[in-house]
Amino acid sequence: MTTSTAAPPRVLVVEDEESLLFTLAHSLKREGYTVVTASRGDDGLRLAREQKPDLILLDVMLPGIDGIQVCRMLRRDSDVPIIMLTALGGESDRVAGLDTGADDYIAKPFGMRELMARVRALLRRSGARAQPEAEPPVVISGDLQVDRDRREVVRGGEVLRMKPKEFELLLFFLQHPGRVFSREQILNEVWGHDFDGGHRTVDVHIRWLRQKVEDDPSNPVRIRTIRGSGYLFEG
Repeated sequence: MTTSTAAPPRVLVVEDEESLLFTLAHSLKREGYTVVTASRGDDGLRLAREQKPDLILLDVMLPGIDGIQVCRMLRRDSDVPIIMLTALGGESDRVAGLDTGADDYIAKPFGMRELMARVRALLRRSGARAQPEAEPPVVISGDLQVDRDRREVVRGGEVLRMKPKEFELLLFFLQHPGRVFSREQILNEVWGHDFDGGHRTVDVHIRWLRQKVEDDPSNPVRIRTIRGSGYLFEG
């Protein structure tokens, strides 16, 4: 006898800021959601009707059709949960978004953890399909073993002492081997979209990590610098 598991909830992200769209999509996928994206309001409206998402993250300021109009048009025939994203933080702006039928409203810059918590809460309240399964607690690459629950890194049988952001940065790399990430993308993913530090933060933490996971930190083979682009982790 075979058993089937429910498909993960589908989230539509409509956001015209490229770096934020990438960050949102990546964070949602990391949580286990299926993600559909659009950078224009009219495209978002079309995808909402075609893809039937379980939840929509909708920016207010969009080319084509703005988010308020998209929300208003969707509410004519859909009760899909909608979280409005906007740089406009005034009370009148929040009221305008909620009055058009949005279920929640979050002002930029926002913390990714808070946004993910709001997504989970809205999906629970809406009775959407079962939440995605958690990622495996242990990630292994060569002689590296990272236990996300215990926040422990072991290399060749030796437990490595890691600062919190070193651990999160290494885990991020382990989850995306072979991909090049810019410093800005790494900052958004590991430190959060609302972090106001500079790119130097990434370089410093990369240097610290190399001292712990590379045989020769001055000639790294695991965490490579891609000139003009950023960093790449070789699994």
